[in-house]
Amino acid sequence: MMVPVALLLLGALTAVLAPRVIARVPWTDREPIVALWLWQCAVGGVLMCCALAMALSAAAAWKAVRGQLFASAPHGVIDAYALGTAGPWAGATALVLAAGGAWTAAMLTREIRESRRRRRAERAALRTRAPRLPGEGPAKERLRVLEGEKPEAWWLPGTPPQLVITTAALRRLEGRKLDAVLAHELGHAHARHDWLLYCSGALARGFPQVPVFAAFRDEMHRLVELAADDVASRRFGRLTTALALVELNEDRGVFGPAPTPYADVPRRVDRLLEAHPRLTAGRRLQWTAAGALVPLVPVLVALVPALRALG
Repeated sequence: MMVPVALLLLGALTAVLAPRVIARVPWTDREPIVALWLWQCAVGGVLMCCALAMALSAAAAWKAVRGQLFASAPHGVIDAYALGTAGPWAGATALVLAAGGAWTAAMLTREIRESRRRRRAERAALRTRAPRLPGEGPAKERLRVLEGEKPEAWWLPGTPPQLVITTAALRRLEGRKLDAVLAHELGHAHARHDWLLYCSGALARGFPQVPVFAAFRDEMHRLVELAADDVASRRFGRLTTALALVELNEDRGVFGPAPTPYADVPRRVDRLLEAHPRLTAGRRLQWTAAGALVPLVPVLVALVPALRALG
């Protein structure tokens, strides 16, 4: 019964090596969408290893689980896994991994609830700053303009989703620069980046001792912004998008020497202005396929005894 052990070792190896390999790839800033895919595949591979190891360990420990998992498998396949030779560690391993899965689900639920709580607070603040007129029904428009002295724009998920922009931003951003900011926020919405942030945040908060999950969360926050910048720059140009970022953030002191919560903005502007060439379509396809292999390898490892038994 070495397959669960092999899967756990493979998961640990993936968790250690994948962030280092992705960090050494020189083009992640040029191709944030492909980089997002690679990170999701790496984390998915780790989770797949744990899930398969849990299932096989539970099958080795309890006959009821074994009967469900191998219900339609030939008898020779069941013998190939040597499920009856597992020691007492099989049940303990399955319980530990199941507890980890339940904890992950609890953290994701908590992340979603906190996000919804923040959105309700934001919508309440919006109603305070822009109250409805007498006789006016619930706001259903996708764009909401607020009176404000600070130039700000942000996407507010929910039902209905809304793009919020202040009058200061409307005064400062004109023409294509305003369109670029709106395209950036719509890029977040169409790609459902909020779900990427939920999942990465849940894993990082649930397992702070696992470096791959912390790196996954940090890179998701960085790469989704780069991906949204690219959505805007493809429609309105890199220079226009960079100028919009500068004008929207210059009052926040992000371009000064002191560290700020928006320290990534200057790097995003530099990236847009440098305009490094993208990878070719063939190279993007190669890296996409390579990333897809990462969560498939644990499946192949788990199927090795069955494939051998079937010849």
